[in-house]
Amino acid sequence: MPHPFATHVGVRRLVTAATAAPSVHNTQPWRFRLHDASVLELHADPDRKLDVLDPRGRALYISCGAALFNLRLGIRMTGHRPLVQSFPDNVDDPNLVAAVAVEEAPMPSSTHAELYATIPHRRTSRRPFSKRIVSRAVRDELVEAARAEGAALGMPGPQTTAYLLSLVADADRRLVADDRYLTELARWTCGRGRDDGIPWYAYGPRPTGRGLPMRDFGLAGPVTGRDADDFAVRPQLGVLLTQGDEPADWLLAGQALQRILLTATRRGLSTSLLSQPWDMQSGSRPDTGATRPAGHIQAIIRFGYGPPVPGTPRRPFPAVLQRTQKGWK
Repeated sequence: MPHPFATHVGVRRLVTAATAAPSVHNTQPWRFRLHDASVLELHADPDRKLDVLDPRGRALYISCGAALFNLRLGIRMTGHRPLVQSFPDNVDDPNLVAAVAVEEAPMPSSTHAELYATIPHRRTSRRPFSKRIVSRAVRDELVEAARAEGAALGMPGPQTTAYLLSLVADADRRLVADDRYLTELARWTCGRGRDDGIPWYAYGPRPTGRGLPMRDFGLAGPVTGRDADDFAVRPQLGVLLTQGDEPADWLLAGQALQRILLTATRRGLSTSLLSQPWDMQSGSRPDTGATRPAGHIQAIIRFGYGPPVPGTPRRPFPAVLQRTQKGWK
């Protein structure tokens, strides 16, 4: 099989798939670098780090992990296996997250092919979901998706769900009272014709406060007159956990998260994330009561059945790729 990094078309296809991944506030905090058509590097972009919401860089690395999972899927579609070295030593660039080489392999399974085909269709939905219950079979498939990436996905019952939502609501109240948060939010929600950030059409309705404490991206944006709507009091949640809570765990969590989100999309589910308890200025972790021995919570995922929503913009291929070779074959 032709080497997937050997041509401009091949690399463009892979990087385009990678950058379709979700990222915190659609900051797209990644860069790619190609070395002599043999190694494709993934770098974190520190200029896109959220200093108020993400002082530890946790969300940045989770975002990069989601892009890495898409890149891995894209490589599998070429008849190759990705060989990923996470956080290789590189004194020249401390932001190097992963170096990816490849080796020939059998063609991908139908599951991998279907997940790859789902990449362009995955969306973050900030709209209310219906009351339809996600089946046990689908929930089990989501749990297995996390396990396949070395993480765990818990499905909390009513009592734990209520507790988690109370944490989200408390954190949201503290954030919206913080001028630094509102300034940072405005940076990623204002403006037209951008290729990053959350555009006005993706804000969703303004939450009434009578149900799920959804983040209101319209707080700092220019859009006025948005409709208000109620969100479910007891949404269907999944809790993504890792054994540790360091950059390597965050990168793993991002790959697991993206596999879960693509699996959910493949099964017709809508999804969004509740991250307010982690969006704190101090950089300390929230007391969720769900760390050891179960693990460290890295994401709370809302699952359900919702209306179709449009995608958010992405930076163009030339803006995210640097190549060191002089030409393409």
